[in-house]
Amino acid sequence: VQLQASGGGLVRPGGSLRLSCAASGFRLDHYAVGWFRQAPGKGREGISCVSSFGGGETYYADSVTGRFTISRDNAKNTVYLQMTNLKTDDTAVYFCATDRATLCAVVGGSLSDGMRYWGKGTLVTVSS
Repeated sequence: VQLQASGGGLVRPGGSLRLSCAASGFRLDHYAVGWFRQAPGKGREGISCVSSFGGGETYYADSVTGRFTISRDNAKNTVYLQMTNLKTDDTAVYFCATDRATLCAVVGGSLSDGMRYWGKGTLVTVSS
């Protein structure tokens, strides 16, 4: 069971990037998948999640709502995070993760980071 996040890079404020989370060893469409990030000197933040139950309910942290969109491509066994209107505060290492559960674990309004399977992160740097 492996996850791999990719698609990070250097982008100017206001720009866009699309991150990919690819899986090997299991089907991502069977499980909820979350995106997390960790900025330099800060704790890990859960920013988005898509469930595998029903219509694929989604979760977004307030910090990214309206700017980031999570989606799946089941044929490619991949989950994407489309990021638009990027800000310098979005600079972080981004990770995807799953607990192989069908629902996103949102506790107290925040996405739980108690995931068992984590991919290596991809660095997003937003700078002019």
